[in-house]
Amino acid sequence: MIRSSEAIHTIPPIYDKQSRILILGSFPSVKSRQASFYYAHPQNRFWKVIALCTGEVVPQTVEEKKKLLLDHRIALWDVIASCEITGSSDSSIKDVKPNDIKAIIEESKITTIACNGNAAYELYMKLLFKDTGIKPFKLPSTSPANASWTLDKLCEQWKPVLH
Repeated sequence: MIRSSEAIHTIPPIYDKQSRILILGSFPSVKSRQASFYYAHPQNRFWKVIALCTGEVVPQTVEEKKKLLLDHRIALWDVIASCEITGSSDSSIKDVKPNDIKAIIEESKITTIACNGNAAYELYMKLLFKDTGIKPFKLPSTSPANASWTLDKLCEQWKPVLH
């Protein structure tokens, strides 16, 4: 049995002064924590969705991924700063401490927040909405655990938010 353990978010947010859309995940997966970068699991469709929705080539390197986001004025971070979690399972998350996303909002032009999946949305509404006042879009998760959503269906939901 895999045991729950405290995990601390160590991946810095991606944004700049021109960012206008903030995409929030819940907490980095084990693979992302090991790689020290977002959506590092090879089966996660996040980077494919962002590339398809923006008409770009799917980025391969960390630098290409950062450039893709910033070129399209997209910021990226997670709701959770630290928590107890078993593996990468959102359903196991407890004892949550949220990230302070107000600083990103104040240092950029963010007017839109989108949550990648239900866990990110629920946690944002519970822990951060009162501080930001920005009602988020709840987008279907790009996680491989959300296998019932095809890449085309994901893009159909994500594209209007990213433009």
